[in-house]
Amino acid sequence: MNRIFTALMLTAGMGAAAVPAAGQKTVNIAFGNFDHWVVREIKESGVIGGNVRYLYEVAPDDTLRGNMPYRRNPQSPWGTSNVLAKVSGITKGSVTVFPEQRGTGRCARLDTKLETVKVLGMINVTVLASGSIFLGDLVEPVKDTKNPMAKLNHGVPFTGRPTALVMDYKYRTDGSQNRIKATGFSSQKTVPGQDYGDVILLLQKRWEDADGNVYAKRVGTASERFGTNTPNWVNGHAVPVLYGDITGNPAFQPQMGLVPDDRAYWCRNSKGEMVPIHETGWAAADEQPTHMILQMSSSHDGAYVGTVGNSLWVDNVKLQY
Repeated sequence: MNRIFTALMLTAGMGAAAVPAAGQKTVNIAFGNFDHWVVREIKESGVIGGNVRYLYEVAPDDTLRGNMPYRRNPQSPWGTSNVLAKVSGITKGSVTVFPEQRGTGRCARLDTKLETVKVLGMINVTVLASGSIFLGDLVEPVKDTKNPMAKLNHGVPFTGRPTALVMDYKYRTDGSQNRIKATGFSSQKTVPGQDYGDVILLLQKRWEDADGNVYAKRVGTASERFGTNTPNWVNGHAVPVLYGDITGNPAFQPQMGLVPDDRAYWCRNSKGEMVPIHETGWAAADEQPTHMILQMSSSHDGAYVGTVGNSLWVDNVKLQY
């Protein structure tokens, strides 16, 4: 499974600490102050204009030139939805996550937008892409729009038991009561219901069988969705982590339930293969996790569904104990 160790993910001194409640402390997630970024210089195919696109990754400052798949820097636990795609022989970059100046540092901006590739007689693809940052990595190059979750290696080894996820955020939406679904090769569809910015943290106890299948029980859950314009930064916002079977908890929301197999997160197993994570049930409330999934997105309903123009800004991501 994922080879990044907790010691690389959690580190002190990576930005200003949130103000914890009495008797509590916060621990920074490495590079969770979003002050450091890799810039990838991608040359798109000539048949779609041959433009240079800049893709960004959360990692030690660097510039990478050339149309090479990105391999996550071992110092950083973060992946992004920015992607190098090669579809039907055409190279294109998709950019939905950007560094943005904030005071003397930077933050991460996540946008929901449409990405289009059109070449007469060859290809006509329009995809709704939402901006996401997550603990893990993305398998490049992306060659098709099928099964997008299978292209994301979600989660890092983790054995802690935090009381909350802490972050700074702001959110922008036009308040539309409908979304669109654009999967690539089919026509766009209207999807009823408002779009939300989404934050989800899952603590899992995982195991793998002899065939490389990965299973998990849910140890801890933190989730929040943002649906109203928040033009000013909300600093030190805490999202509580709830432990064990929380279906009877007054704070329980449908998105906090066990993940069904048809929407499963995927990971890389010990054989190096990408496989779904089958959540089989709730762990005891005092169980110790083995992995943490953390994802923040500008849209909430998975791949290819959202409202164009929605944006979520995040900064100073920490864990509270």
